[in-house]
Amino acid sequence: MLARPELAPKVHRLAASRALQVTILAIVVVAAVALIARLPAWPLVDARVFDYVSTIGAPAAPDGGPVIVAIDEPSFSEIQTQWPWPRSIHARLIEALRAAGAKVIGMDIIFAEPSLSAEDATLTAALGPDVVLAGDETLVTSPQADQFVRVLPMQMFSDALALSGIASVALDRDGVLRRMPAYDDGFAAMIAIAAGLEVNPPPEWALIQTYGPTRTYPTVSYYQALDPDQFLPPGFFKDRVVIVGLSLQNAASVESGGADAFATSYTVHTGKLVAGAEIQATIFDNIRQDAYVSEVRTSMGQLFLLAAAILAALTVYRRTGWQTVAISAFAVVLMFAAAYLAVRFGRVFGSPVAPALALIGIAASQSGIDYAQERRSRRQITRAFSQYLSPALVEQLARDPSKLKLGGEKRELSILFCDVRGFTTISEQLKDDPQQLTTLINRLLTPLSDIVLAHGGTIDKYIGDCLMAFWNAPLDDPDHARHAVAAAIAMLGSMDRLNEELLSEAEAEGRVYYPLHIGIGINTGECVVGNMGSTTRFDYSALGDSVNLAARLEGASKNYGVSMLIGENTAARVAGSFSLVELDRILVKGKTEEVRVYAVRP
Repeated sequence: MLARPELAPKVHRLAASRALQVTILAIVVVAAVALIARLPAWPLVDARVFDYVSTIGAPAAPDGGPVIVAIDEPSFSEIQTQWPWPRSIHARLIEALRAAGAKVIGMDIIFAEPSLSAEDATLTAALGPDVVLAGDETLVTSPQADQFVRVLPMQMFSDALALSGIASVALDRDGVLRRMPAYDDGFAAMIAIAAGLEVNPPPEWALIQTYGPTRTYPTVSYYQALDPDQFLPPGFFKDRVVIVGLSLQNAASVESGGADAFATSYTVHTGKLVAGAEIQATIFDNIRQDAYVSEVRTSMGQLFLLAAAILAALTVYRRTGWQTVAISAFAVVLMFAAAYLAVRFGRVFGSPVAPALALIGIAASQSGIDYAQERRSRRQITRAFSQYLSPALVEQLARDPSKLKLGGEKRELSILFCDVRGFTTISEQLKDDPQQLTTLINRLLTPLSDIVLAHGGTIDKYIGDCLMAFWNAPLDDPDHARHAVAAAIAMLGSMDRLNEELLSEAEAEGRVYYPLHIGIGINTGECVVGNMGSTTRFDYSALGDSVNLAARLEGASKNYGVSMLIGENTAARVAGSFSLVELDRILVKGKTEEVRVYAVRP
């Protein structure tokens, strides 16, 4: 196809129009995603993504981490004392752990109220700077105001040089613990200080890196820790941080809940809650290893969203198709993979959900628009060309409209004109029976048209009893001349069958029989083909000197007593396929040079 210079501005206008369309679509989708991201439930979507990216392939608990002493069912069975246990038992535990070489002892138990004086005195005597006691922070609601109230260990225990830290944790709206404590004097942080570690406060709303399901940390029962020489290997507590707290296994599922047990990011895999003592151990290791995960805040998230929108716009800028699906799917996978790698190696979490949603939204929306436009274009092409082309060729054009240039183009065509011989006489004889004349012409043109379409031709128009067709447009046909001649031979052959039918019907009905004969002219040459007509009505047609010559050849065929006459260009292209006879060199009307004309032998 030859591109025309005057089409360039139109191409630029179309490109600019699509660019504007894609830009507007991207802005609308980004705005929609930004609004959706403000919904109360949206942070829970991001949080669930964090659960997976932070736990799939999660690192093991760091070496040298805390040991858990669990106040569990076996301990209740062995100690056989109603909870809360006498504080002298806790004093025995502290002394046993200290004697076993424990570096720091964290008691995740709140001693805020006095008990028996002797019991309190015994516990006070066992305390020291190597012991951290738990405090609590509770939201108290009243008609006047809501306020946080701290519950701290008794002053006598603090006077014994024991440290204290707030063991309370903040749960997300779905009841899952994901965030580091927001206060500097947290229980785990105070354990780290007691252990002589330098504590760097985590950034606000830092996320906890979990290390596994419940019982990830080495855990022993409380009663075993009371007598480690009997129940535990030698040196089990040597230089270790020990955290003591409830760990009841019979109430450790999400459905049943549990005392001092919480859902963590790892709960998505196991459905199990994690004991508070293990939570504190995890927070301690996050502080000790600087392993907590910093969350990307709003401004950076908006940049990610914008970048995803730009990527999506570039993906769909020219066209959409299966490549769009593949690129979009790859980009979404890449976003989630990047989020995973950022958590795993950079300890930074930026949710890929909003950027992925924006990318998918833009790609899917533009694909939908393009699909609707393509469907509309197919319907237009089908309506426009169903009267010119065979259904198979119309479907081919509809599948790939790029093969069509509706604006007009210069192409080499093989043009065929077919006219009924003596039709004027037949018309005069049937002037009083127009219905029979119409039926006759329709019966003639129907098989001729079917033959043209069957040979890949395009029907240009009907002019009374004349049919004009051409080959090699709108679809390429490298063998167009041979197809045109083959169609002409088949058209001539169809007349014998039609005349036999007409004779038989006329004899049966007692009517006059009017035999039909046709003449055909075929020429090959360059033409302009495209939509011709006015701005309100047009047809797909061909114009040019080669068209005129084909019409003249059809008229001249009767002078040589043959049914088909072809021009020298056509003859040169079909010489190897048909037996040709050069009849003459003639000067047809409207031409200044003689042309060779040929007949095709049966």
